[in-house]
Amino acid sequence: MQQIILTSLKNSILAQESFAQTQGEVIIALVQQMVMTIRRGGKILLFGNGGSAADAQHMAAEFVNRFLINRRPMAALALTTDSSVLTSIANDFSFDEIFVKQVQALGKPEDLALGISTSGGSVNVLKAMEVAREIGMVTAALTGGLAGDGGAVGRASDFVLNVPSDMTPHIQETHLWVEHLLCELVEKEIFGDDAQKDA
Repeated sequence: MQQIILTSLKNSILAQESFAQTQGEVIIALVQQMVMTIRRGGKILLFGNGGSAADAQHMAAEFVNRFLINRRPMAALALTTDSSVLTSIANDFSFDEIFVKQVQALGKPEDLALGISTSGGSVNVLKAMEVAREIGMVTAALTGGLAGDGGAVGRASDFVLNVPSDMTPHIQETHLWVEHLLCELVEKEIFGDDAQKDA
């Protein structure tokens, strides 16, 4: 068990280091786009399946409430939380449509859609990204895989943050790290260092 612990830690760190070395410029560009979205009165719509759904909810909470700084809320919404909406769409139409209809109902051209898919192949995430583009929204994806392009979800996105790994746990661990990083950088860009930080 000790060897499993050490190997898992090593591989997780390697995935994060490789990601940080190759994706730094895209991270900065996405932060700038998120800042622009918030400043012009837009919102960030987040969505994904399973662990990625939990990530969407986690990240939305950091934006709406706070991350490290006590400041006014920033507009973000996870499309993974309304069980009545999700189950009615899945039941009446298709599971593939659960995010599409929400993006159609809530998305505006000034908004940003952030789809999370460890494989880059989640059909419901892909469809929502395509609809978001049709609306005129900026699209961003958190994906994984050794191919490097983020799969179909990545190819449907303006910004692609792809973790170069084929291990789902390490992709998800890296996603959480970059989600926190995005929240921190957006906070600092919008509110500066003068706001009250958590002690």
